Amino acid sequence: MELFGGLMVMMSILFFFLSVIWFVLPFVIFSMKGKVDRSLEVLESMERRLTALETRLTFPPVSPPSAVTPHTLPSGSTPPVDGE
Repeated sequence: MELFGGLMVMMSILFFFLSVIWFVLPFVIFSMKGKVDRSLEVLESMERRLTALETRLTFPPVSPPSAVTPHTLPSGSTPPVDGE
């Protein structure tokens, strides 16, 4: 009987610790969730700022030289007349 009583005391102590963990764990998880959400917001704002910096720092693509030379006329225009 003494063995049974000792086992019951150990089980009650174990269940007490498990119940404390059971009640505390949701608060730990939810506070961690808030921190993760805040970190995600900060990371997204950093990503937006980096994207804005990259767009400001990138150079426009170099276009190939056009076929228009200083002596060619734009389309739809007439050549100048010497008397005018």
